[in-house]
Amino acid sequence: MTDDHKPTDKPIDVKTDINLSTDKKAKATDVSLVCDCPNKTQSQQDDKQRSFFMMKSYQWLLALTLILGALLVVVYQTFLGQSTQPEQLFTVESGQSYYGLIPAWQSKVPLFSATLAKLYIKTQIDAPLYAGVYQLPANPTFLQVMQILEQGADIAMVKVQIIEGKTAKDLYATIKDTQGVAIEILDKADDLNRLKQRLGIDATTPDGKYANNLEGWFAPDTYLFAKGSSDKHILTTLYDKQRQLLTDAWANRDENLPYKSPYDALIMASIIEKETGIAEEREKVAAVFINRLRLGMRLQTDPTIIYGMGERYDGNIRRADIHEKTDYNTYQIDGLPPTPIALPSKAAINAAMHPADIDALYFVATGTGGHTFSNTLKEHNQAVQEYLKIIKNQ
Repeated sequence: MTDDHKPTDKPIDVKTDINLSTDKKAKATDVSLVCDCPNKTQSQQDDKQRSFFMMKSYQWLLALTLILGALLVVVYQTFLGQSTQPEQLFTVESGQSYYGLIPAWQSKVPLFSATLAKLYIKTQIDAPLYAGVYQLPANPTFLQVMQILEQGADIAMVKVQIIEGKTAKDLYATIKDTQGVAIEILDKADDLNRLKQRLGIDATTPDGKYANNLEGWFAPDTYLFAKGSSDKHILTTLYDKQRQLLTDAWANRDENLPYKSPYDALIMASIIEKETGIAEEREKVAAVFINRLRLGMRLQTDPTIIYGMGERYDGNIRRADIHEKTDYNTYQIDGLPPTPIALPSKAAINAAMHPADIDALYFVATGTGGHTFSNTLKEHNQAVQEYLKIIKNQ
């Protein structure tokens, strides 16, 4: 060994040198401590957050689009949605309002908004709604109808008024005398003899000589029709209304009534209509006649005598008239007359279907308005004497 490699005075610490070497290597390779480069894990988290917010934004945008689309559909249907109906005349009665027309549109147009319709009426329509007859186009929209109504009725009207208790003959005369009505069938005797066929209706009537007697089949009321409407149109309108009233009342009638058909009830209703004009008495009058039918008693009602007399009636019923056996004289015939004797109101029809729960078999006028109802003939005769005293002292 030469002196060129002298041993050092300090012994070598192998462990320390290894650690120093390791530290230097760690410091040299831990570039992230001194570099601005992002951490890979943090970047992934940021990407996920951005994706989440974008997804939420898309969802909110889609929901908003759907809501706006639905609103647009509702707005369109409310104002521009068409009501499926033919061209027709539309009658506005006195006292009706624009708002009162909304329910009909709700039933005709899907997704129709009553709230939007009311808002439109409140903010856009200034003119009052005038009673009258309006010409509506086929399949109109709500906006079209509102605009037509706002302009006011531009079609002349005719009024046909028929009072409860009047006869079909009175109705025919009223229609014929009403200016503005086009007479097509009421001016010909031949047409009257086959009126049911000429009107094209299926009204129940007896066979034989009364087959075309349409008494009772027209609903008494006050009607407005467009000028130029035909007598056929007017009569069929009144018939359709009365038929519906009778059908509805029959479906809801009391049990065990002595009627064989709705037509029997219509006949009874016409008798009730002629016997009293007092609303509180209708059900009692109905009860008297129904109680008599159940017991097999004759109805013995004066209005049937008068109807059977026809033109011969001069305002008085004589003893000979009571004893005359006509098809309508219920003093001489059993049961109901062959047809109604007048045009009964809805109230009279309902009374025939729902008589009062009483046992009365008789009634007579009080002389001061109204009638006295009695269960026995003795009570009835006493009420008759009271009536005669009052009449004598008047």
